[in-house]
Amino acid sequence: MKKYTDLFVFLILMISPLILFSSCKEKKDDPEPVPEKFIFKAADLSFLPMIENDGVIFYNREGQAEDMLTTLKNAGMNAVRIRIWHSPATGISGFQEVKAFSEKVKARGLKVWLTVHYSDTWADPGNQEPPHAWQNLDIEILKDSVYAYTSKIMTDISPDYIQIGNEINGGMMWPLGRSANMDNLKGLLESGVKAVRDNSTSCKIMMHYAGTNGAEQLLANLQSIDYDIIGISYYPNWHGKDLSKLETDLKSLSSRFIKPVMIAETSYPFTFEWNDWTNNVIGGENQIIPGIPASEAGQLSFMKEIKRISTSSSQLIGFAYWGGEWVAYKGPQATNGSSWENQAFYDFEFKALPVIEAFE
Repeated sequence: MKKYTDLFVFLILMISPLILFSSCKEKKDDPEPVPEKFIFKAADLSFLPMIENDGVIFYNREGQAEDMLTTLKNAGMNAVRIRIWHSPATGISGFQEVKAFSEKVKARGLKVWLTVHYSDTWADPGNQEPPHAWQNLDIEILKDSVYAYTSKIMTDISPDYIQIGNEINGGMMWPLGRSANMDNLKGLLESGVKAVRDNSTSCKIMMHYAGTNGAEQLLANLQSIDYDIIGISYYPNWHGKDLSKLETDLKSLSSRFIKPVMIAETSYPFTFEWNDWTNNVIGGENQIIPGIPASEAGQLSFMKEIKRISTSSSQLIGFAYWGGEWVAYKGPQATNGSSWENQAFYDFEFKALPVIEAFE
């Protein structure tokens, strides 16, 4: 019996160092590095291809002629938001234009973020008309259409980020997809989300709501949807002039739904003057924040505060400016030019304004 005991002890003594050596060999000296969180410093530049095709020359802060993507990337912009319409009458924001623009953006080393309107024109809280090609479809065929169209976007354009719908406060593709028809709305969103997941392992999906009032109620109904980011539009004229409330609301949404939140659209005027005969959306003191004037300095001050708010906690992941490219490109007599030129990134001589320093 002693012979077997001695043999057992001998084997234990021989094997133990091997086990120890093996475990030490497998142990890593340092933990895997945590990937750096992407903080959006983005701009929606959807009109840029049209404006560039019109021959407009832009100038950087030094007054040198320079294309807009170069100027804004050098300022610190890291992502470009681009809307896509299904079958627009003019081709503006249509599939082919967006595909070509996305390739140009990617070639500059910038992230592509698509906002899919699922319409032939603007989709927002007051307008959610289905594409003409999809009108009068029943809900099951409409869901199939959403899946096929979104799949084509993913395979042909391959964005880094994608919105399933734009400002879906009241739903999308009315009347079937109104938020009052919650099962239909969820089915449409799920079709879009499935198309993204089936065609990409990396693209992040956003749900986009205009303002914060009512956002929690809608998002609470969408908790079964597999999305990644909450996007909120914020314009003082429509969503309130209390920036501290905005910050509180964004943090509340991120805590409530355990998801990153960002400001997906915002803007501010650098003047109340105009550069064409198209009525501007913002043109009076009652439409802006008291104490932040409609001036070059005021526009920059507003955006610096937006930047601070939108990165003020670990779950707030940045901002996107809307309409920075929408200068009065058709000339001073145009009545169908830009309603946003006094909120652009460029002055009336198309020279970059101080506001782009917010991208730093």
